[in-house]
Amino acid sequence: MNDQAPINAYLQSKVMSASPEELRLMLLDGAIRFAYQAQTGLEQGDHEQVYLGFSQCRDIVLELPNTIKPEHAPEIAQRVSELYAFMYTELIRCGNERDQTGLAKLISLLEYERETWALLMVQLVNEKAQQHAQPSAINPAGSERPTLSIQA
Repeated sequence: MNDQAPINAYLQSKVMSASPEELRLMLLDGAIRFAYQAQTGLEQGDHEQVYLGFSQCRDIVLELPNTIKPEHAPEIAQRVSELYAFMYTELIRCGNERDQTGLAKLISLLEYERETWALLMVQLVNEKAQQHAQPSAINPAGSERPTLSIQA
C-alpha cells in the first residue's frame, strides 16, 4: 500500500479548491521549503538533496511571475517581476557556487515576500468584510429606503 496516496489526494484537493491568492501563497511556501532543503543539503554535503532543493525552488520562482496581474498596478507588478528574476538568477549562482550565505539571504527574501503576501491577503479579506458590512440602499424587506431631498 502506498503511504503517499492519501497525502497526494489531500494536496491535489487543496490545490484544486484554492483561490489564486492561496495558490501564490502555496508557491511561496514551496519555494521556501525547497530552499531550506538545498541549504540542509549544502550543510550535510548531500549532493542529491542540494540538486533537488535548488531545482525545485528555481522551478517555483520561475512560475511566480505568472501569478502577477499587472493590470491592477503595473509599476508594482514590474518591480515584483524583477525581484523574481533576481531571485532566479541568484538561485542559479548559489547552486553553482554552493554559496550558503547567498542562499540564506535568498531564503530571507522569500520569507519576507511570503509574509508580505500573507498580510496582503488578510487586508483583502478585511476590505471585503467591510464592504459587506456597510449598510446598503435596500432594507431587509427588499424595498428601497426612503430618501430626503432638500432643494433651495
